[in-house]
Amino acid sequence: MSLSTQVEESLREAQSHLRNALSFAARNESAYTSKHIADMLSKIEAIIDADQFIQHIEDNDDDLSF
Repeated sequence: MSLSTQVEESLREAQSHLRNALSFAARNESAYTSKHIADMLSKIEAIIDADQFIQHIEDNDDDLSF
């Protein structure tokens, strides 16, 4: 089961907000803060990528017939 459109859109929106926060943090905050914002961005991307990968595997699994 893949991510619903609403969930994926919400994750993409969260990424956009985090990129904005990272931009400000890079100029005004400690490196610690910037690093953890970047980690959150990476984790969201991993969720989306993993879901797409799993969906691709599941779709292709149906094509395998022995």
